[in-house]
Amino acid sequence: MASPTQLAYRTLKGIGVLDAAPVYEPLPGFNKPEGNLRCCVYSPCGRYFAWASTDQVTVIDASVGHVITSLNAQNVYEIGFSPLGSFIITWQRPAKDENGDAVKNLKVWRVIEENAQDGDDEHNVVGRFVQRSQTGWNLQYTYDEKYCARVVTNEVQFYQSGDLGTVWNKLRVEGVSDFAVSPGENHSIAVFIPLRKGQPAAVKVFNVPNFDAPVSQKNFFKGDKVQLKWNDQGTSLIVLAQTEVDKSGKSYDGETTLYLLSANGGFDSRIDLDKDGPIYDVTWSPNSKEFGVVYGYMPAKTTIFNTRAEATHSFALAPRNTILFSPHGRFVLVAGFGNLTGQMDIYDLSKDYHKVCTIEASNASVCEWSPDGKHILTATTSPRLRVDNGVRIWHVGGGLMYNEELQELYHVAWRPQSTTMHPLENPLHPMPTPHASALAYLGTVKTPSKPAGAYRPPGARGTTTPLAFMREDQGGAAYVINGSLSLGSGVNGFGKSRRREVPGAEAVSEDPPGTPAEGDENLSKAAQKNKKKREAKKAKDAADRAAGLIPSSDVIQPALAPSPSRSPERRDRRGHERNRSRNDSDLRPRSQQGRRGQSQRRDGPPRGFNTPSGTNGTHIDTSHHAPPAIAPDLTVTSPGGGTPQEKKIRALTKKLRAIDDLKMRRAGGETLEGTQIKKMETEESVRRELEGLGYTE
Repeated sequence: MASPTQLAYRTLKGIGVLDAAPVYEPLPGFNKPEGNLRCCVYSPCGRYFAWASTDQVTVIDASVGHVITSLNAQNVYEIGFSPLGSFIITWQRPAKDENGDAVKNLKVWRVIEENAQDGDDEHNVVGRFVQRSQTGWNLQYTYDEKYCARVVTNEVQFYQSGDLGTVWNKLRVEGVSDFAVSPGENHSIAVFIPLRKGQPAAVKVFNVPNFDAPVSQKNFFKGDKVQLKWNDQGTSLIVLAQTEVDKSGKSYDGETTLYLLSANGGFDSRIDLDKDGPIYDVTWSPNSKEFGVVYGYMPAKTTIFNTRAEATHSFALAPRNTILFSPHGRFVLVAGFGNLTGQMDIYDLSKDYHKVCTIEASNASVCEWSPDGKHILTATTSPRLRVDNGVRIWHVGGGLMYNEELQELYHVAWRPQSTTMHPLENPLHPMPTPHASALAYLGTVKTPSKPAGAYRPPGARGTTTPLAFMREDQGGAAYVINGSLSLGSGVNGFGKSRRREVPGAEAVSEDPPGTPAEGDENLSKAAQKNKKKREAKKAKDAADRAAGLIPSSDVIQPALAPSPSRSPERRDRRGHERNRSRNDSDLRPRSQQGRRGQSQRRDGPPRGFNTPSGTNGTHIDTSHHAPPAIAPDLTVTSPGGGTPQEKKIRALTKKLRAIDDLKMRRAGGETLEGTQIKKMETEESVRRELEGLGYTE
């Protein structure tokens, strides 16, 4: 029987190592450490497993769980291994010594030192460096551990792995901020130079140690930071460039573009994507001949490309943002995590991308294929979610194999193993027997009898969903943004575009005459009854206007004076129409206008109003007009005007009123401030001053 797969996890209380399929038991011989454990990691070769406590770093044999060595390194926050597991790298927080110099906080140790001496804690330290940033802190090794590299200001320094005290070679690149060493046999390095001084950003590929000229290069203007992803053979490089700000306003997260370069300089191109929106994920296949991209506004599109940037297959649109190939390259997982529902679609590439199953893994923050290519690990970790933390292992056929709930799970990872240790054979048959923990968990899960669906208001129930409210993968309209973050108009703007509306004005219908109102069949009985009343009233008004009973809008009528019983607020409702009629017809005071309006109502219609003949049997002669009224003096006297003596009297009387108010407050038992008491003491002087001005109460 092949050796079982293995995973390790770190929680608030300690670290555990679990032998997974098919046994699902803790690793025999491993003593679980407890306490404040900051980090843990497997070596890329899978031979070692290490973790850091507050006072040391411990390394064990991952196969049996026995301790191999302990490093005297305090307050370590990051651990890493070289590709073959010969070296272990530790990173501590930056600090300064007694002289104010930076402490060399990045250390490289030998995992096993044959000539180690007892009591010598620093015997296996190979090199030390000052590394202030935790981002990109680790050294990068070539696949054979012959060289390692680290980036400093304007250059990438190369060292021979056994001698880190001397710089072996330098790649001088002005403004370099990131780099990636290829994992393949051809020693290549890709460097990234961001935008600076109006010059475009660039990614350059060099062969080690020939640093005279790049073998491949790509320049672009939209790139503040990048992700450099080599395929396993080190022959091609994917560049995922991202800007901090999207100048077009389509996304809050910036704009993303994708480029493909070959290590020998034979090909470089931008990858054209046929759906607008961000790029969520891009991953190489283990065969190094194809890669998958998830991109576009939700629902996203997932496409497989070959090494010539040609699309070979596209999956159905769905809310997805993650793509992962199985270690053998037979299956591909397309999932939606984060703020999505956690659905995972499994496709069999050997059967023309046939869909195997869909797995529901809600709230998952970790998803990894097992080394045997038959199982998938999902986990909910802290601090993203501090509840429902745990580990679940699924079979590629869709069944849950193992479940373990953990308190404050911080990290979980598979032990790296070669695919030769786990031949794939037929992964779908037979289906393995689930562990008892999985059966117990499935027994507690309640299957909803009927999906609740989205809320719909009562007026919209029982009708078909408009295309604007449906996802594109469910038959809805495509989402389009016209250069802004707004929802646009038309279908993508959730209905018709809004017209400019004037408050109080009658709404203008855009439908042609005779078109029935949309949605009448969905109105309630009361709403239909009210609508019929409104339509009948409009029809009656139209008939009266046609018969002359109501003056039409094209006849200019003199403005009648407002009734004195109305309040000024109601009289002012007509706005500038009322003001215009006053200015044009009557300039008398308001009180006189009111009396005239009353006399007009008693005597009949105002002058100039043509009453149709036959209405009351009389005809009013409109040939003679009343002489224009003489405009009275409308000079406005400001309340603050008057002689200086009058102004002084008003100020003093106001002060007396304030003093009387303070006296009443003090009589009521209120405690006054010092300034208020001083103000009260000036009462006699104020009264004398008023008498001097000739004012008497």
